[in-house]
Amino acid sequence: MATLIIHRTQLSETEQQHLQTHFGSAATPVAKHHRIELDETPSADLLARVRTLSHWDINCLPDDFDGSQVKLIISDMDSTLINIECIDEIGEHLGIKAQISHITEAAMRGELNFEQSLTKRVALLQGTPLSALETVYQQRLQLNEGAETLIQTTQAQGIKFALVSGGFTFFTDRLKARLALDFTRANVLGFDDNQQTNGKVIGDIIGAEAKREFLLELCDQLGIGPNQAIAVGDGANDLRMMQDAGLSVAYHAKPTVQAAADTALNYRGLDAILDFLV
Repeated sequence: MATLIIHRTQLSETEQQHLQTHFGSAATPVAKHHRIELDETPSADLLARVRTLSHWDINCLPDDFDGSQVKLIISDMDSTLINIECIDEIGEHLGIKAQISHITEAAMRGELNFEQSLTKRVALLQGTPLSALETVYQQRLQLNEGAETLIQTTQAQGIKFALVSGGFTFFTDRLKARLALDFTRANVLGFDDNQQTNGKVIGDIIGAEAKREFLLELCDQLGIGPNQAIAVGDGANDLRMMQDAGLSVAYHAKPTVQAAADTALNYRGLDAILDFLV
């Protein structure tokens, strides 16, 4: 058996016909969250074809995933929990956004080593005043759709929420306080006299392996298995933690990440992750 989830509150008659045409006459959604039980797991190609018919999110859960046992959600920050890449927006303040964004995009696609790419980008920020980061946080950073609903609902169910980022603690610390997050980890950006960046990261860089280690560390701390965690991300540096989690969610992600993840959300907000927990 395979569980198919259609992330829609309502289905049109045409959409229901699409489901029956591609998944069989028995493909009648079951009430809440439009779950369908199939005899066989549909191929990735079939799911991709059906997704394009109505621009909807449709996912098939892995056979060994049990949403009722989830105790941890761990999410990337930039372009996942929030709407921007913070380092790119800081670059815009300096008039070098295009230069920084080019490096960011290559790293997220997996074309550049993340640690090396971050070192290059941070070096370009040397001399940036602390006020520039505050401006980015106050004026440009927004939560992605459904973020607060996801966090509040899962925490009410006793599920912990962790934010891990290849970005900076300047932003994760503020989001932790604002959203009452359980755990955060990110890079520490160096400052001279607390006034301007020195173009360096303090300590080890939080890259792909560090994100994976944070997931495993939290699982050990909480006394759960990685199969009880959901990992959410959009870039190549999220893949290692996503591979170790019980369920991986590619959120409006790069093609390489969508191809590797268990599930993908391209139209709905982050609250659609709640559909996996029923």
